[in-house]
Amino acid sequence: MDDVLALLEGMPIATFKSGEALLTEGVRESRLYILIDGEVEVIRRDTLVSHVDEPGSIFGEMSVLLDQPHSATVQALSPVRAYRVDDAIKFLEAHPELSLILATLLARRLYYTTSYLVDLQQQAQGKREDLDIVDNILSSLTGRPRAKKRA
Repeated sequence: MDDVLALLEGMPIATFKSGEALLTEGVRESRLYILIDGEVEVIRRDTLVSHVDEPGSIFGEMSVLLDQPHSATVQALSPVRAYRVDDAIKFLEAHPELSLILATLLARRLYYTTSYLVDLQQQAQGKREDLDIVDNILSSLTGRPRAKKRA
């Protein structure tokens, strides 16, 4: 992630106090934040998704790339400094090396999410009807036909 931080030198830096939100779920912005230092938590639908303290971590990319509101709130757990990229699409177009880093990050997340869904599907297979939604999600992500129910 040091490559990301080096690429952003000279960009505006935003500071946040503990408890302040960098990004708010449901709000649409065309902004990215890249963590310089501090610790944040990611919360989606009142559920803690993760704690992040790795410099170079990127927030807001899904909203920017999908042109939709943020899917989660990113909130400071300590004083936080982060690079602020206001016109993220324009910046990504001008810096393809960051776009490649971002693509790799998103591919890694998709890999782990798909692996998790496969594990859930295998654990639930034939056990609970209400977990059929896991099969539907996995089928959508992988592009394969939905498995037929077993009798």
